[in-house]
Amino acid sequence: MAEIMKGAPVAAGINEGTRARAAALRERGVVPTLAIVRVGEKDADVAYERGAMKRCAALGVEARNVLLPEDVSEEALLGAVRALNEDPLVHGVLIFRPLPRHIRDEAVRAALAPEKDVDGITDGSLTGVFTGSGRGFCPCTAQSVVEILDHYGVDCAGKRAVVLGRSLVIGKPVSQLLLARNATVTVCHTRTRDLASETRRADILVAAVGHAGAVTGEHVSPGQVIVDVGINTDGEGRLVGDVDLAAVESLVAAVTPTPGGVGAVTTAVLVRHTVEAAERMNCVM
Repeated sequence: MAEIMKGAPVAAGINEGTRARAAALRERGVVPTLAIVRVGEKDADVAYERGAMKRCAALGVEARNVLLPEDVSEEALLGAVRALNEDPLVHGVLIFRPLPRHIRDEAVRAALAPEKDVDGITDGSLTGVFTGSGRGFCPCTAQSVVEILDHYGVDCAGKRAVVLGRSLVIGKPVSQLLLARNATVTVCHTRTRDLASETRRADILVAAVGHAGAVTGEHVSPGQVIVDVGINTDGEGRLVGDVDLAAVESLVAAVTPTPGGVGAVTTAVLVRHTVEAAERMNCVM
């Protein structure tokens, strides 16, 4: 049976360091602060916001809510983002996406100051990921994938890694993070021919396609390590990943669960990024 790579111990390790760094900032009179911008009342956004605020409170980080109605104008949202850019007491900004259709995502991303972009949505942040410069912040979910691999002692060097999905949120940035760890990376997507043959060749498989049960027994092979990034609901309303855990658990070496896997690490990374942003703005490194 596969080792179940739970996210809780990974998050706990991150949180320990974040708490100490936040305390050090507070001793200098700096209160690390995250602003959470939410448009509308999507259940998933509300749940994530609740978890992020709870995590912030536990680690000594201030959290502010900027709540806007579903029909907010694009200009009003951009104004709210610019106000947060100019607020010296705010160090990190999280903007829930996708946004309503009448708001241009690219306009909102362009409006956010890269130094406060703690979830890696701006072009400036993503440039840092793709160039390896260390500037900006990596998208939190993509960073969580490598945090899990590192915690469980998975050495990526020389391994064949296959990433299912090519989004800027997960697929593309996580492929760059794996390359930085000297993996040989293949990115698969909806146009990939004979997908199962590609995934079976992987030593490390990252599933980030957003479809429940997309990875089944035919897609895997013995000895693989699988990180399931997907968060979906099944026909009974239960939270499930992109990987059919029951189908692959007896076949692979290790796999993350959903829930309790990558998602448990993401908020820990978000809060750590906020504290790091506060350190950078106050020249504490």
